[in-house]
Amino acid sequence: MSTAHASTASAQGTGTALERYYQFHSRIYDATRWSFLFGREEVLMRAACVSKPQRILEVGCGTGRNLPGLRRRFAQAHITGVDLSEQMLSIAATKVKDDRVNLLRRSYSAPVHERGSRFDLVLFSYALSMFNPGWEQAIDAAWEDLEEGGIIAVVDFSHTRFAWFRNWMGVNHVHMEGHLWPYLSQKFSPLLDERFSAYGGVWQYGIFLGRKQS
Repeated sequence: MSTAHASTASAQGTGTALERYYQFHSRIYDATRWSFLFGREEVLMRAACVSKPQRILEVGCGTGRNLPGLRRRFAQAHITGVDLSEQMLSIAATKVKDDRVNLLRRSYSAPVHERGSRFDLVLFSYALSMFNPGWEQAIDAAWEDLEEGGIIAVVDFSHTRFAWFRNWMGVNHVHMEGHLWPYLSQKFSPLLDERFSAYGGVWQYGIFLGRKQS
């Protein structure tokens, strides 16, 4: 099997595993994730300080938890949400009933924009750390999906010094090696790149905002 075919097969297998994972977790996601997915409101607030987007893409939009917040902050924007899970998207569809919100079921290994309609803001909220493999391809796709001068906004798990916690998060498809931030800083001009402590230092999460500049 060629390297390209092996990578594609691995990504497809990961996608299938995540779909199975969220068949159950979609039912409890909103009720449980508030206790450890920190920084989701802050990343929207920070994005609003540096961007007035007309077209927004949220990758891994899940149950649509961020959609009302995006609509409040960017009332005139057209919003596209992308997610692999049919169950998660069915919940997301109930959050914002608006003809300027479009939900797509697909993986994010390639850009989604149509010709002449790139995005001004691309948001990843606790999505990239679950793209294993595929996180680099997703960041590359975001670069392609953004207009020149557009903003990428990321909030996600970063790293932990506790092997037991790293292993537990691995069971839940989350990779915690601090690997996202160097590549984001390489692809985009950083506007914000910070790490924050959670639960007294059990883990660190990060927020990154960057601008696309050729």
